[in-house]
Amino acid sequence: MKRLFLLPFLAVMFGCAQNHFNVPAEHFAAQVKVLGVAPIIVDVNSEIKHPEKEQLVALLGDMNRKYEQQLVRKLKATGNFYTVALLDGDPQRIFANLFFRSEKRDDATIRYNKYFWKTDELRDYLKKNNLDAVMLLVVSGLTQNEKVYSNTLLASQTSNYNYLILTAQILDGDGTILWEYPNFRGRILSYSPLINLQYPDFSEAEANFSSKADLKFKTIDGIRRTLDQRQKDLLLRETQESEVYGKQFGDIVSLLKYDSDDEKKGTTPASKPVPRPAEQPKQVEQPAPPAAASQPAAVPPVAPATPAVPVAPATDEIVPAKGSTL
Repeated sequence: MKRLFLLPFLAVMFGCAQNHFNVPAEHFAAQVKVLGVAPIIVDVNSEIKHPEKEQLVALLGDMNRKYEQQLVRKLKATGNFYTVALLDGDPQRIFANLFFRSEKRDDATIRYNKYFWKTDELRDYLKKNNLDAVMLLVVSGLTQNEKVYSNTLLASQTSNYNYLILTAQILDGDGTILWEYPNFRGRILSYSPLINLQYPDFSEAEANFSSKADLKFKTIDGIRRTLDQRQKDLLLRETQESEVYGKQFGDIVSLLKYDSDDEKKGTTPASKPVPRPAEQPKQVEQPAPPAAASQPAAVPPVAPATPAVPVAPATDEIVPAKGSTL
């Protein structure tokens, strides 16, 4: 009895976990055929505390342009859109035109910056580019209390660290958020920063016999090398894709996948039985004729002139009737 109760319950739980959209997946599939991806924006007014902020913002702009096409390729590979296009334009101008407000959020223990957009300007932007929906991605700064371990895992320090995070939204012309990242519609919630800008100097603390390590900012060159580090394939060969951006883009695309109509048609619906070949009519077995011995033997007519010739006895061979199964 418990199994009968748990099976439909588990089916509902697993079924609901598959939809990471803010609308039914079939509505999203029907509505969004042409998706535009705006150039990745950097929110310079967010909590970016690096002492060389201008150089960092310029570096992020260059890296975003270098790797954002990587996201477009991944979105196209899902096959869920007719067209996925990387839009032209200066990302900071697009941000200034569309931005309405932002707020720091702490939803389900995930801290991030959420953005809100001007509805009229957003509608005009979609209409200008002939889009069903647009994906807006923003790199912003965030300070968060974390526990960071040393490379040897023998030391750790809890403090407020400054990070760069990446958020994304897909919006329609009415300003409706059809989908967002970080995403809160899965059974297991996870969200990782793009890159940490600070680190505790455990080596210096150890050298000075100090119980507390000083927090330091990574250098601009160090951040560049981190963002430019390439992913490796199964044979440990370097690819052309960034490991840092690739991790974020992979998470985004994994939360956007759904079964397309073509894939659904390729599988047999559960409500319809699998067609079977027409059954051949069964052959009715006709009973074998009685043995010839049980019937009077057919005696050929005997000529009167030769009465002495004996008549040949009937054979015992059974001749199958036509259509018989014998």
